[in-house]
Amino acid sequence: MADIIDLQTLRRRVESINALPTVPGTFRQISAMLEKPRITLDELGRFVSSDPALTVKILKMVNSAAYGFPGRISSVSHAIMLLGLNVIKGLLLGVSVFELMQKSMAGLWEHSLGCACSARLIAQKKNLKEPEETSVCGLLHDIGKVVLMLGFPREFEKVVAEAEATGVTLYEAEKKCFAATHAEVGCWLAQKWHFPLNLVEAIGYHHTPQLSRQSPMETAIVHVADIMVRIKGVGFAGDPFVPAVHPATWEMLNLSEGDLRDIFAGLEEASASTEET
Repeated sequence: MADIIDLQTLRRRVESINALPTVPGTFRQISAMLEKPRITLDELGRFVSSDPALTVKILKMVNSAAYGFPGRISSVSHAIMLLGLNVIKGLLLGVSVFELMQKSMAGLWEHSLGCACSARLIAQKKNLKEPEETSVCGLLHDIGKVVLMLGFPREFEKVVAEAEATGVTLYEAEKKCFAATHAEVGCWLAQKWHFPLNLVEAIGYHHTPQLSRQSPMETAIVHVADIMVRIKGVGFAGDPFVPAVHPATWEMLNLSEGDLRDIFAGLEEASASTEET
């Protein structure tokens, strides 16, 4: 592989992602809005409602079996009232990168949706107050892959080829080309978009959950959700491997056999429903 792209160059390119001509207008608009430090629910509601296509995508997402509110939410204002600012911000980003995910890697969107569903189911098992926020962590955990593909298309193609040729995970292959992995890149953007710390850490540490200090539970959940989705073969995350679960994380979650059966069953049901729509 060529020389590693240094951290400064990488971060500068990632944080100015909106300036790239390959970035779709919707993503650029949403990204610019999320960079406002104090965006309100009203502002967000007006923004979504002013775009019929975006409205349809958001409502389709929240009403899908993968998200947990099948057929119950009929308007953007209802969705915002029920789910809150952080979840709607995450869903907005999710629907805006939908096509980018499909172009960057076949199966990545399905993998991300599966991870959102699995994370929500685990969060419910652990009685977290905001399981839908944890679901958003799952939905966006691999957003750094899309950003690397947009900012460094040739290098990212080499990373995918390297992973395939040498039989390593995409995460490991990235380290040979970039000074940061997709997890770190996603973390930078989550900070830039003023997401809460639980989402920032879950994205940044989903491969290394033991490093999470402020939100270890949400990070542990996304780490395990990602692996469960790989076990079930839902979508494609860039490589065919099922990494080992971090032992301390597994101990922290303490999921029973019955819990695992329920989560896998819910994931299967949601995947089947997503394929039908």
